Amino acid sequence: MENFYKQLLEKNKDWVAKKLDENPEFFDNLAQGQKPPLLWIGCSDSRVPANEIIGAPPGEVFVHRNIANMVIHTDMSMLSVLDYAVNALKVKHIIVCGHYGCGGVKAALTNDSIGIIDNWIRHIKDVYRFHHKELDLMKDETERFNRFVELNIVEQVYDLAKTSIVQKAWESGQELMIHGWVYGVHNGLVKDLNLTMKDNNSLAEVYQLDF
Repeated sequence: MENFYKQLLEKNKDWVAKKLDENPEFFDNLAQGQKPPLLWIGCSDSRVPANEIIGAPPGEVFVHRNIANMVIHTDMSMLSVLDYAVNALKVKHIIVCGHYGCGGVKAALTNDSIGIIDNWIRHIKDVYRFHHKELDLMKDETERFNRFVELNIVEQVYDLAKTSIVQKAWESGQELMIHGWVYGVHNGLVKDLNLTMKDNNSLAEVYQLDF
């Protein structure tokens, strides 16, 4: 265990040396500040690293990750990241990226109690409740699981659009687009769910806020 920890520090030094060899001003440039064009809301799963998946260098992706890439309207951590990304960094794109084989989504298909995370998983069960007619028609378990992953992403995209943060940005004419992706851990490829939201008209009228 101690050797693993020491290896982390050594790998950091190796990484720094490599970056400086490629560009002696790499860290000087990073220290000047950040202006990422993208906010990534993804799963905490260790197999889904945001920057690496899309080949983006440090400074290009502002990241928030949690179990099953959820957008929950009472989550102050997520809302704080979203507010800073939209209003301070002025990101132009937000990507909600889930992944096939997600343990959080799979847990929502069962009645097993895992611990305190049960309270988080309950929000994913709500997604099942919204779409159970479609999902219950699927007899193949893998097919149903994969579709549930996709539907969870769809709901999170809509929940992002419902936030006052995003709606106010749209109302003020700010360029901001929300996309839904799903990542295949088995092949490394991203599937675009072709769900892009870019204005308040994308929402049902009941959700549209007057500012």
